[in-house]
Amino acid sequence: MRSYPNAWVKNSIMYRRGVGGGSSGVTHELTEAKQGALHYTIGPYSKPTLYIKPGDRVVVETVDAFEGRLKSERDLPSKLLRVPFLNPQCGPIMVEGAEKGDVLAVHIEHMAPRGDQPRGTCCMIQEFGALTGTYYTATLNPPLPETVRKIKIDDKHVYWSERVTLPYKPHIGTLSCSPEIDSINSLTPDNHGGNMDLPDMGPGTITYLPVRSPGGRLFIGDAHACQGDGEICGTAVEYATTTTMTVDLIKGWTIEWPRLEADDFIMAIGSTRPLEDAARIAYRELIRWMVKDYGYDQWDAYMMLSQCGKVRLGNFVDPKYTVGAAVSKKYL
Repeated sequence: MRSYPNAWVKNSIMYRRGVGGGSSGVTHELTEAKQGALHYTIGPYSKPTLYIKPGDRVVVETVDAFEGRLKSERDLPSKLLRVPFLNPQCGPIMVEGAEKGDVLAVHIEHMAPRGDQPRGTCCMIQEFGALTGTYYTATLNPPLPETVRKIKIDDKHVYWSERVTLPYKPHIGTLSCSPEIDSINSLTPDNHGGNMDLPDMGPGTITYLPVRSPGGRLFIGDAHACQGDGEICGTAVEYATTTTMTVDLIKGWTIEWPRLEADDFIMAIGSTRPLEDAARIAYRELIRWMVKDYGYDQWDAYMMLSQCGKVRLGNFVDPKYTVGAAVSKKYL
């Protein structure tokens, strides 16, 4: 298993404010067998899979976004996949003491490819992707050709082709608490989290998710071995993983949208359509964070971010688009 530098976590918000002190308590295993049925909706009605305490570690076996149905490059997605039954989720994981108005802190520690000879899958699905007509972007053009690509991976590289080898830069595509009342399909991101496909959400980072339902009801899935900004063809290098994470609870820290912390920056995350409104949400939430927790004047933060803010594009292929707005910790 590949290791990542996580020493900075001792200075993180999770470590300083979490009920579990950011440290790892009991380690739980959530295997495919223990998980049983996977979920295609994120909400407050599904039966919990695991109960943990703040600060516990969970080692979870995720499946790929297609639940392993695409086995060869001869397969046709239109024959084997059925929208919206994509992006299966493990969980929900219940965290003791979590209640509305709190935050779950999820520190992704490791992500390892699973299988004897691990392979990832990238494909083009009819009427899905950034550069084709879709259900939401209706055109009379014919769909792009269905294509399946099988890619060998290990814990260092993604072997895209004989010409191109990409670095193994894993992240979790879908991470979420439950909405308070709605059950939302696992393809759609929103203020609960969901299918954000944000490349920064990988090992060595902490994601902060707003709790709106008792226990938090944490869902996780849709792991990517690598992905560029936008996930433009509609899929990344989708793969099955063994993912290790520590989950903590921060009481009374009410946030409206997911947030992310790394060793050198903080990021607020917004998801909606059109894309510019997702960016507006992300920057607004970042400014509010800087005002409330770091003592900034609102207008000073607004003007300063115009000079040094950074934007990360999660995806613009899902029913809603995701943008992360970040600022370096050296300015905080």
